[in-house]
Amino acid sequence: MFTTGQLIFAAFFVVAFVIAMYIAYGRDKSLHQKMYRGSYKVLIGFFLFIALLFVIKIYLKH
Repeated sequence: MFTTGQLIFAAFFVVAFVIAMYIAYGRDKSLHQKMYRGSYKVLIGFFLFIALLFVIKIYLKH
């Protein structure tokens, strides 16, 4: 399906991308801790909302 060259390129790209993201996150870590404090509450609320939609769907199906 893929050639050997394409697979090698994909592997190097993934490794380089992960390294770049790790470095970028490391540089912005202090800023994230200051600016996005409490953002996990929004994530929890989002998941609860999605769960509520599934519960309503299952309840109305019966």
